[in-house]
Amino acid sequence: MQTSGPGVPCRRPSRPLVAALLGASLLGLSPVSAETLQGALAKAYQTNPTLNAARANQMATDENVPIQRAAGLPSAQINSTFNENVLIPGGQFIIIPRSMQTQGQLTVPIYQGGLVKNGIKAADARVAAGEETLRATEASVFSQVVAAYNDVLRDTQIVELNRNNVKNLEVNLRATQDRFEVGDLTRTDVAQSEARLSQAKADLRNAEANLIGSKERYIQQVGDVPADLSSPPPLPGLPADVAEAVEIAIKENPDIAAATRNSEASGFDVKAARAGRLPTLSGFGTVNRNDNFGGAIVPPGFPAQPSSQTSAVIGGRLALPLYQGGRPSAQIRQSQARRTAAMENQIGTERAVIQQVRAAFASWRASLDVIKSAEAAIAANSLSLEGVRAENGVGNRTIIEVLNAEQELINSRVQLATARRNAYVAGFTLLAAMGNAEARDLDLQGITLYNPKDNYRRAKGQFLDWTGRDAPMIRSTRTVTTPAQEAALTVGDQDTSAAAPQ
Repeated sequence: MQTSGPGVPCRRPSRPLVAALLGASLLGLSPVSAETLQGALAKAYQTNPTLNAARANQMATDENVPIQRAAGLPSAQINSTFNENVLIPGGQFIIIPRSMQTQGQLTVPIYQGGLVKNGIKAADARVAAGEETLRATEASVFSQVVAAYNDVLRDTQIVELNRNNVKNLEVNLRATQDRFEVGDLTRTDVAQSEARLSQAKADLRNAEANLIGSKERYIQQVGDVPADLSSPPPLPGLPADVAEAVEIAIKENPDIAAATRNSEASGFDVKAARAGRLPTLSGFGTVNRNDNFGGAIVPPGFPAQPSSQTSAVIGGRLALPLYQGGRPSAQIRQSQARRTAAMENQIGTERAVIQQVRAAFASWRASLDVIKSAEAAIAANSLSLEGVRAENGVGNRTIIEVLNAEQELINSRVQLATARRNAYVAGFTLLAAMGNAEARDLDLQGITLYNPKDNYRRAKGQFLDWTGRDAPMIRSTRTVTTPAQEAALTVGDQDTSAAAPQ
C-alpha cells in the first residue's frame, strides 16, 4: 500500500496505519525546536473553546437519558403543614390551638402507554447523534487549524519573496540611475524602475498584512503564537478517485451518521406522542399523621382527644383519557411532521457531504496540477530571466523586459506557494469529509483522547437526586495576553522562498 503527499493518490489505509504514518512523518520531518502541525493540533484539541463547548453540550445531552428514565421510576415525597390558630371562633366545643399534618406518599408508575420507554430510546438516539456531531466538530476545528497553519507558511513565503523582490529592485534602480548618468539608459528606463519598485513595496505591505491576519487566525484556533512552523507532513489515506472518496464518506462521515441518529430519535418521538391517548396505571401508598401536641382543649364530659393520629392507605390509580380537546392528535401530527423533516434533513446532509467530497477532491487534484505547472513555470522563468539580463547587458533587451521577467518569476513562486497550501488544505478537507481527520486518526502523542461514552455511562448510572459533577470551569486558553502579531520573520522562517511544504 502506498502513502503520498498531495501529489500522489493512494488507497485508504486502516485507521491505525493512518495514525502511524502521520505520526512518523511529523516526527521525522520536524526539528525538536520547531512547532509541528501535530503539536498545533494537539494544542487545539485541548484548548480550543469551540471543541470544549461541544464536549460540554454533549454532556448536557447525556443527561436527557436519566431525565426520561425518571418518569418511569417510583417517586416519594413528604408534605408537612403546621397550623397555629390565632383566632378561634365561638361556639366550638373542642379547641385545638395548634396542629401539624404530615403526609408521606409513594407513587409507582406501572403503565404509561409507552411514553417512558420511547422517551428513553429517543434520548439514547440523540446521545448517539451528539457523539457523531462532536466528531464533526472535532474534524471542523482540525480543518481550520490545518488551514491556519498552512496560511502562515504560505504568507511567510510570500512576504519573503516580496522582500527579496524589493531588495532586488532597489539594487536595479541604483544600477539604472548609474547607467542613466553615463548616458547608457534613458529617463524612461529610470521611471520604469521607480514605478516597479513602488509597486513592489505596495505588494510587500499587502503581503505583510496578510501574514499578520494569518497569524492571528492561527492564534484564534490554536491558542498560541505561531513560532518557527515546520513544513507539514504528507497526507496519507487520500483516495485514488472521487467514487472511492464518496463511498467512504457515506459510511463514515459523522454528519451523515448524526442525521441518521436524529431521524431514528424522531421516530421514537412519534411513538411517545401516541401514549397521550392511552390509559395510565400507577400504584400509590400514603401515610398521614395529625399531631396536636397534646394541647387540645376539651370541655368536661367530652372524650379526651389523642395527641396524634396516624392512618395509611394503599391503592392503584387508573386514568383513562376520554377527551383532551384534540391535544394528543395535534402532538402526534406535530411529531410526525418533525419526523418527516428529520428524514429530509438526512437526505440533505448526504447531499451536502457528497458535494463537499467531490468539490474537495476536485480542488485537491487541480492544486496538484497547478503545483506541476508552477514548478515548470519557475524553471522556465528562471532561465528566461537569466537570458533577458544577459541580453540587456549587450543592449538587446530593455529595462522593462528585465523587470517583467523578474515579476513573472515572482508570480510563479507565489503561485507555487499558494498551490501547495491549497493542495494540503483541500486534501485535509477531503479526509475530514471522509470521516478520517479526527484525533483518533492523527496520533496526537502525549494527549489523552476524550471519550464521550465515559460521561454517558456515568450519567446513565445515576439514580439519586443529590449527585452532581465538578463545578463549571473554563479549560480553553484566552488569547488576550498574546502580543499583537507583526510581519517580522523568525530565524526558522528564513529562506522560505526556496523551501515550501511538500
